[in-house]
This record gives sequence, structure tokens and C-alpha cells, in this order.
Amino acid sequence: MRAVLVGPPGAGKGTQAQILASELSIPKVSTGDIFRANVSGGTELGKKAKEFMDRGDLVPDEVTNAMVKDRLAQDDAADGFLLDGFPRNVPQAETLKGMLADLEGRLDVVLELRVDEDEVVKRLSGRRSCPECGRVYHVEYDAPRTAGVCDDDGARLYQREDDREETIRHRLKVYREQTAPLVEFYEREGLLATIAATGPVEQVTDRAKAAIAEKADGTGV
Repeated sequence: MRAVLVGPPGAGKGTQAQILASELSIPKVSTGDIFRANVSGGTELGKKAKEFMDRGDLVPDEVTNAMVKDRLAQDDAADGFLLDGFPRNVPQAETLKGMLADLEGRLDVVLELRVDEDEVVKRLSGRRSCPECGRVYHVEYDAPRTAGVCDDDGARLYQREDDREETIRHRLKVYREQTAPLVEFYEREGLLATIAATGPVEQVTDRAKAAIAEKADGTGV
């Protein structure tokens, strides 16, 4: 199974990718993980990527493509993978199609997680992080026992720069302009399956599994 998850920031792609990859017994290939590994490792690609990530902008295609190509060449991705965060635009989708053709393969399904933009802002802007242990809370969905204070070590929580509303709105604008056209591209390719990414995580997972199964069976969604 070779699958791609598409959706705006805050749609829950990372959570669903982890669950689905485990159940499908394929590796989760996340550009976020790849970027962080390169940034923390101080690679040249990582340094370039960090400049854009810090501004809330998308990493340029040539940098992203190089990182993904290296990851898909690893042995554990030979029989399938679940891509989270790539491709983000039509040129990257064309590049991925070429990569897989070289490996004598193709995508099986592209799963779009759809969620209202105001809900995305609510989800992300409510997050608060602990500077000591790294634990992440949410002011509404997962609040600490004492407002603004970490349950584990008593440190004052803070709001990350990329969780501020203005940054989130910018990221959503970038998504609309550069990533949303992927929906039309993959719909034309006959690969698209769309589900609502609202409600409990388990419900979203059930919808995702049903959509993937239907697409894999060739019955459509």
C-alpha cells in the first residue's frame, strides 16, 4: 500500500498517519520528521529548511524533494509507505509520480482530511507547551490542572510562535494557494478519497480505513 495524506495544518494528519501506518504495517514517512532530523543534524538541507519553517512558509521543492527521495530509497519503504506532508503542491506530486515510476510502482490512494479553517485555528492556537519537559497541552481540550502551569514540573507554559493565530492564518493561506490544487490533481488521477476530519480520533480513523479499503477495492468513495 502506497498512500498519501492531504489536508491543512491542524487536520490531524500526523495522528492519523501514525495509526494507519501501524495498522497497515507500512512506515509513516513524514516530511516533518525528515525536516527535524535534518535540522537537528545540522545538514545543509536542514539549515535551508529551517529558514522557511521558522517563518511558517513551505520549504522549497528542491530541498523537500531531495529529502523525500533519500527516505523512500530506504529498504523499509520498498513494499509501501504512508506519506504525511508530501507532496504539498502539484509539481511535487509530479515529482513523486516520477520517483515511484523509477521504482516500478504507483500510488494506491490519496486520503484528504477535510476540516473547517476556523476549527484549525481553534485547535492550534489553543496549544501551550512546557519549556522544560516538552509536554503539550490545550487550553480547552487538554488543560493543565493549574492554568498556565505544567502538571509535571511546574514550569510556566508558553505559546509557540507557530501556534499564534496570525501564523496559523498565514499557513492556511499558503495551503490554499499551493496545496489545495492537489485535490483536483489527484481527483483527475482517480486516487482521491475525502473524509471529514472532525470528531473523536477513533471516528476519523474508522472513516479513513473505510475510505482506503473502498479505494483499494476499486469501488470508489
